[in-house]
Amino acid sequence: LVFTEEDKYGLYSNLLFKYFLAEGVVCGHDLFVASAKEHPDNILKERTGLSLQSTNKFIRSNLRGMESLCFALSMVILLRQIIHAYLIQASPTTSTKFGHYYDVSKTMSPELFQSIKWHSFYLPEELSLQPKMKTHNMNSAYSRLLQSIQRIIYQEGFDGSDPQKKLKNILRIGIQSLGSMLWGDDICSSDTPEYIHSLTKFLYVLRGLLRKSLSACIITVPAHLIQNKAIMERVTNLSDMVVGLESFIGSERETNPLYKDYHGLVHVQQIPRLNSLICDVSDTKDLAFRLKRKLFTIERLHLPPDLSDTVSRTSKQDLAESAKLLSSGCGAMAIGKKHLDF
Repeated sequence: LVFTEEDKYGLYSNLLFKYFLAEGVVCGHDLFVASAKEHPDNILKERTGLSLQSTNKFIRSNLRGMESLCFALSMVILLRQIIHAYLIQASPTTSTKFGHYYDVSKTMSPELFQSIKWHSFYLPEELSLQPKMKTHNMNSAYSRLLQSIQRIIYQEGFDGSDPQKKLKNILRIGIQSLGSMLWGDDICSSDTPEYIHSLTKFLYVLRGLLRKSLSACIITVPAHLIQNKAIMERVTNLSDMVVGLESFIGSERETNPLYKDYHGLVHVQQIPRLNSLICDVSDTKDLAFRLKRKLFTIERLHLPPDLSDTVSRTSKQDLAESAKLLSSGCGAMAIGKKHLDF
């Protein structure tokens, strides 16, 4: 369970959200996208595109399935020749790197997306289909979302407690802007919300579903609008990983020369520590991100070198005079030209 604190305008958090979904498409995982603002169909259409190197890896990883499909059509040899010629022509001259690389200026090809199964939850549509619903002291939207996730986990064979009759797969769950007014929650608009425990109850039940199923979930929350610190502490404790994004748009750091090469900061507040009694603490706290034309990168925040000529530095002559004063005794120190540097 990954909890992502949205930036002020939600630009970069939505980009990370789409990265999570795009990685699921490449790995062949099933997707479940939930939103109350934007329709899941539009979110999936705007997913980031793969670079050429990652497309080659996808073809290599799915080569066996493609060959078995074409075996019945007696075209295995032809298929191997076509793919081998394509990989030789399209492979870069540099050494291959680990992982997948995405081009944010492009969208993923429909051929890659058609090979997976995906499910959607759009709150306005769910409210129109079933206007009234028992809430059990929880927000109605959260109850609908939990029932939809639970149904997909049990019906599609992601329940880890039951023996799997088919090939095991992973369900990637993405929930966008949870806790906002669009979900019918007032924790962002009031210090004393009506359903103060709705979000924490939802996360507690969702955490139990994820623990006994083959699934992973990412949730984006507008944390900068939640004034109640007690709610944020509970949400943090119920999450496995908590990452906050701080954008420089509209802030003083946007014009600060220290951050001129970056677009925001990444705050890693909590790291997964499953099946362990010791908290895993990251040795890197200062992280920053920047969005290039085709790439979104997260790097260590390095201070620029101080190249100013006005910085006072001790010269060799001053060091020699200080050494003479030190050798002559304490009485001579008071009449020296320079003070000793300790």
